[in-house]
Amino acid sequence: MIALSLGLLAALFWGLHDFTIRRVGGKADVAVIFTVVTIFGLIPLIPIAVIVGGWWAIGPQQAALALAAGVGTVSANIALYRAFTIGPVSLVAPICGSYPVLSVLFAIARGEEAGPLVWLAVLAVVAGVAIVARGEGGTSSGSRIAAVGWAALASVSFAVTFGLAQWSAETGAHMPVAAITRITALCIALVWLIQRRPGTGGLGRIWPALLLMGFLDVGAISAVTLAGGMENAEYASVASSIFGIVTILLAWRFLHEPMRAAQWGGVALVFAGIATLGLV
Repeated sequence: MIALSLGLLAALFWGLHDFTIRRVGGKADVAVIFTVVTIFGLIPLIPIAVIVGGWWAIGPQQAALALAAGVGTVSANIALYRAFTIGPVSLVAPICGSYPVLSVLFAIARGEEAGPLVWLAVLAVVAGVAIVARGEGGTSSGSRIAAVGWAALASVSFAVTFGLAQWSAETGAHMPVAAITRITALCIALVWLIQRRPGTGGLGRIWPALLLMGFLDVGAISAVTLAGGMENAEYASVASSIFGIVTILLAWRFLHEPMRAAQWGGVALVFAGIATLGLV
């Protein structure tokens, strides 16, 4: 139940994160935004990781897993940006939100057991996300095959990132693992930034929003990582997948974007799946 709660907390943080990026998206280069958000996220993370401790539990295997999770973080975010740039959301969002199924498979591969009820709950979450996403526009700015490919890469990358981070944190080094993961992501982002050499115009107006995004992103990934080593740690990944619904609900409430009856049914289906996982 604790792992599930951490996943819901991560969903809230990522939902707020994506709601914020919807407000500032297009006002600066993607590479610049990703790099700045990662830097801001490390501001609270590094001191917390130092204070909390647990660095003694980082052996060669744990370090390698955390580094790999950092690579997965970059891959997931780049693929996510690319997929949603092409669109449409109704096609991309369900694919990106399907990573809980892969997370459960990852857990099974490592010896966990998942009964029919668990699979039913996971499918309910994925189906609910798909139903809610169907309410968005259907326009595309490029090849739908490319959109599917990027969305599938994002889904796989999210599942691998969470699985590796939780595996690395099983020895108790939760916050050090989160710090290593984000530092690795920052190093890759800086290399990406140097290679692309984009302009930095627009940052002066949106840096407070990017600061908030950095804190929210680190809070979310830390919550999922903290679930590592707990019973049914994969449930945190499942629960965190509803972040898209959080974003849509925020847009409905504050940006007055419409919500159809079918979408409300999708929201109910998602929470029914989450509640089922909590009772298993």
